[in-house]
Amino acid sequence: MMTHALDNLVMPDALETNLIAFRRELHRYPEVLFDVERTAAYIAELLQSWGLEVQTEVGKHFGRGVVGVLRGTQDGDTVLLRADMDALPVTEQNAIDYISTIHGAMHACGHDAHTAMLLGAAWVLSLNREQIQGTIKFVFQPAEEGALASPLDGRLISGGRDMIEDGVLEDVKSAFAMHVWPDLPVGTIGFHPHTAMAASSHFTIRFTGLSGHHSTPHLCSDAIIMVAQFITDLKIFMSTAIDPQEAAVLSFGTLQAGDAKNVIAGHSEITGTFRAFRTETVEQITRAIADRANSIASLHGGTAYISQRTGTVLQNDPAIVQAAARAAEKVFGSENTKTLGTPFLAGEDFALYTQQIPGVFGFIGISTPDRQPSYPLHHPRFDIDERALILGTRMHVVFALNELATSYNLHD
Repeated sequence: MMTHALDNLVMPDALETNLIAFRRELHRYPEVLFDVERTAAYIAELLQSWGLEVQTEVGKHFGRGVVGVLRGTQDGDTVLLRADMDALPVTEQNAIDYISTIHGAMHACGHDAHTAMLLGAAWVLSLNREQIQGTIKFVFQPAEEGALASPLDGRLISGGRDMIEDGVLEDVKSAFAMHVWPDLPVGTIGFHPHTAMAASSHFTIRFTGLSGHHSTPHLCSDAIIMVAQFITDLKIFMSTAIDPQEAAVLSFGTLQAGDAKNVIAGHSEITGTFRAFRTETVEQITRAIADRANSIASLHGGTAYISQRTGTVLQNDPAIVQAAARAAEKVFGSENTKTLGTPFLAGEDFALYTQQIPGVFGFIGISTPDRQPSYPLHHPRFDIDERALILGTRMHVVFALNELATSYNLHD
């Protein structure tokens, strides 16, 4: 039976020390979107040192993902465990000795913790490969927080789509991932029975007009007026055309226009996101953005260019949810394994995985209000209670072993 490394999960001092070291190393050197060379190299080196088959430069378009493959000595199914490794363009404000050393970049969404937990699972399971029935893929993904235009075809591509289009889901029976969640206390984990997160779509609208002197507005096409009317019209649409009983939100993020205060602007650009739980609503908002941008630009003698990455609703597979809950009960206890209610309007590109194969996305508690303040995700003072790391590692391990029907003994 599998006892050697799993005993370390019950008496976790050595493993927990290393998990914290992994997480803090990643936290000190955050990298954004697909620019994860240092992070990917660090992960690949550790996986190689544990004897896994390591695939680097995974991704059809950008090639920045890392996959560690652990093949058991017995044939069986393939299970996929995934962590995201990109940070955010946020300047950290924490007073900690492992503060980000990169100005303007921070692991403000906990991806450093996700990566550390999955590294821990790879280490533990690599020590017991001779008893694993099947194959485990450890997928470390860039660019969960956004997307860039593909150098191949110009489409907006996130890290998940990049790796999936490179075949990372081939032969996979089921997939599991989780996110640190500040609304849950450390020592708990939660799963939605069906829908977990919204389709999060990102858009950029560029209006092009004709610049000119303020004294001759009739000879110009004002791109600031275009973008101002677009903002108003789209907000009116969201408040009047979408069923008020349906959860859907749209917000603008950035706005740039013009070059000088005494020149009518010949260009403007606005970016934003919208989130919804129904595919029909996503399509309705997408059409509204295009219709209003084009009609407003035409009305004012200009043109509109629209770029959008359309999100996917994150749907959990009910059978895999039950499997994850059974694993969680062994790690967290039944009283700390929660069934979550209303899905979250935040988005996650793990939705692209569960769109194609059965999978589940969980939320692991990280807050301890009595010990440290709890800040929301994406906040410059976001941090976690690192006691969650050992629990997350153990959750990965038990889920994978259960899915592969491997016999083991946790000595609980």
